[in-house]
Amino acid sequence: MVFSSITFLLYFLPIFLSVYFLIDKKFKNAFILFASVFFYAWGAPKFIFVILLTTFIDFHLAKWMDSANTDLKRKALLILSVGMNLGLLLYFKYSNFFIENVNSALTIFTEKQIHWTKLILPIGISFYTFETITYVVDVYRKEHKPLTKFWDYQLYIILFPKLIAGPIIRYHELADQISDRSKWENNDNRLTGFYRFCIGLAKKVLIANQMGLLADEIFNSNYNDLGTATAWIGSIAYTFQIYFDFSGYSDMAIGLGKIMGFKFPENFNNPYISQSITEFWRRWHITLGNWMRNYLYIPLGGNRVNSKCRLFLNLIIVFIASGFWHGASWSFIFWGAYHGFFLIIERAFLSKTLAKVGKIPAMLFTFFVVNIGWVFFRIEHFNDALKFIKHMFTSYHIPTIKLESDFYAFFILACIFSFFCISKYTQNIQDKIYFKPYTSLLHILFTIISIILFTLSVSSITDSGFNPFIYFRF
Repeated sequence: MVFSSITFLLYFLPIFLSVYFLIDKKFKNAFILFASVFFYAWGAPKFIFVILLTTFIDFHLAKWMDSANTDLKRKALLILSVGMNLGLLLYFKYSNFFIENVNSALTIFTEKQIHWTKLILPIGISFYTFETITYVVDVYRKEHKPLTKFWDYQLYIILFPKLIAGPIIRYHELADQISDRSKWENNDNRLTGFYRFCIGLAKKVLIANQMGLLADEIFNSNYNDLGTATAWIGSIAYTFQIYFDFSGYSDMAIGLGKIMGFKFPENFNNPYISQSITEFWRRWHITLGNWMRNYLYIPLGGNRVNSKCRLFLNLIIVFIASGFWHGASWSFIFWGAYHGFFLIIERAFLSKTLAKVGKIPAMLFTFFVVNIGWVFFRIEHFNDALKFIKHMFTSYHIPTIKLESDFYAFFILACIFSFFCISKYTQNIQDKIYFKPYTSLLHILFTIISIILFTLSVSSITDSGFNPFIYFRF
């Protein structure tokens, strides 16, 4: 079940909120947990037992670790928990990839192949695996005491607004809210949460889906017949699709959290106005970047190393890991290394050049680099991605695809909202909508706007059978 489905919007969510606000406070967490289990089981009934079992084991490992009287015991329990979770992730997400590559290598020497039943990827496994790791590591580091109730820990892991696609919330950011949300439970947060949900829904349905229709048509075509203009249209359409798809989903998650009294961290901050790849990664999938920094980059030594070579090695390791986290293919690995390469050359010399050329040229250059990178993210096979990029620069003589008039309208909307915060004035407008207190007049205005956006989104979903969610497979 995804947030942009009719089942969720017209059945699950209204029933959930009606019951949630009617029941006594002491039953709210239990009801959220029940609804979260149902939410996940709706789309992956077999894999819900994997989550329930691993959360049970992790809860007790962290509890024993916290009470252990020696560092050796604490480290052993930490390694056991992290090893179990990473092992499950490797098994379900990467075993197919490893077997395929081993078989490819074997063909050089023999005709024999390793026979392997291809595994189905549990929905959202990459996200909740990282959160289970944050829990046990934060307890190990003594950043927060472990939860005393197993059901509270299970709620932290499978809380349905963030379960499928984040934000990736570190344990200590949410732990206190599980036991007491009185600070955030008020009508103002419920209303602004509803506005945020509707904005995210509209971003996903009214912009991302429209961009995705054209992107899929182009990326699914025969690349040998692809003209330069068509290839660029496809890559830019996908660049907008993935942003509005994922940031829209994050907005919906944050909005649902606010309605329920939770405060989730922000996950996107207008990444396409970035003036460098370094800045892009401070604005794109912020919670993943924070996770990689705190649980991989800093343990590797981070910036506090003795040489630039070691610093560059740390950066490339982190971004290759980030690419591999996104998907089990060489295209994803290259995509991560590609971004890592630009981070390295920015540290070496490029950042000074970008600072000199001015804001707009630096922003356009960064957008260009990111756009090329998304081709490797979109196309599963590395050689096909190279072929697509080749046609972006060498097949200008082939006629372009014919575009429907509706596409131009949605494309303009995508451009406006991607680059809306390019100035301080427009940034202040966004901040006022997302973060500042609302007057009564603004509440009335945004209630009307949100109802319109919700209605248009539901109508669009009903009329069109095209409603993918890109990060659903991660």
